[in-house]
Amino acid sequence: MFIDEYCTKHNDNMFSFSRSQASRFAKFVANDFNPLHDIENTRFCVPGDLLFAKIISMKGMFKYMNVHFGGMVSNDVMLQVKNISNTHFEICDNNEKVYLDVEISGQPVTDEKIIQNAILNYVAFSGKNFPDVFVPLMKSKGVMINTKKPLVIYDNMSLEFFTSNLKKPELKAEEATFDVSGKRGKVTLNFSYKDGNKEVGTGQKTMILSGLRPYSQDDIDQMIVEHKKRIVKFTENK
Repeated sequence: MFIDEYCTKHNDNMFSFSRSQASRFAKFVANDFNPLHDIENTRFCVPGDLLFAKIISMKGMFKYMNVHFGGMVSNDVMLQVKNISNTHFEICDNNEKVYLDVEISGQPVTDEKIIQNAILNYVAFSGKNFPDVFVPLMKSKGVMINTKKPLVIYDNMSLEFFTSNLKKPELKAEEATFDVSGKRGKVTLNFSYKDGNKEVGTGQKTMILSGLRPYSQDDIDQMIVEHKKRIVKFTENK
């Protein structure tokens, strides 16, 4: 599967992600230019979308999946899938620190073409978070992230398909909400899946925004300018 080039397999169950692999996936598959995924960043972490893509490429895509992200994964950390039960498994390191907790039900879809299509649809949706979704939400609440050192991390993702008879499900973005509590906020991104003219699934993804402060349009405008410069830089050097 295409995901293999963004991951290093060590044996049947152990794998890791290099900085180069994770950064390339973020920028050139997920269209995610979060500075946390830059190779040279001292706070570098593997994109949550890459962890999710890896797990469904290994286990299949189930009719119901609830995924909780337990922490940021650094480069070259040796990871493994630990089966807790028939409906529950984790991605953890050798010290049993859990980075991904997954609950499933229903029969899995294992067709590689369907899974690849679902991954590409999902990560393309995720890559549009900034500035298209986050900026209007932050402005509506009068707060913003630290524009110099933005910290946006995955919290949870749930997905439910109404049928396992899928052909080419396409993701459609739905309403997004933003709940703020002090300097911390939670964005909920809702989406649905359509296969032809029929709705075949729904889902939602939540992300945590830390270090919130009063909204400044000038700072946001400058952040967007820098964001666009980063896209041009990495695209030209692809």
